[in-house]
Amino acid sequence: MWAKRFEELLVWQKGQNLAVLVYQHFKDSRDWGFKDQICRAAVSVSNNIAEGFERNTAPDFARFLFIAKGSCSEVRSMLYIAQKLELLDKETTQRLIELTEEISKMLIAIIRAVQSGKFRF
Repeated sequence: MWAKRFEELLVWQKGQNLAVLVYQHFKDSRDWGFKDQICRAAVSVSNNIAEGFERNTAPDFARFLFIAKGSCSEVRSMLYIAQKLELLDKETTQRLIELTEEISKMLIAIIRAVQSGKFRF
């Protein structure tokens, strides 16, 4: 696996899509604390991928990928709460949860590639 720029990484692109979708679905929410938390966590996914990539070292990149994975899990956890609070309908929640699961799997695959030396900057 090889990339010149973080923008080439499909996982970064999907992280960006996740952030945009979360912002769109919560743009009219009046629960400012919840909205702020889920939006910050969603943005953190792609931002940590980008920041780690730009460090240009395998250990730093892997560390930031783990942080991105944690943020992705935080978004997923909050989506369950959003559904229970009826801030999102079941279908929207499920689509977003599936996206977070896909991103998490991709992050694990890249982490493994980085740790094994199969990922090149």
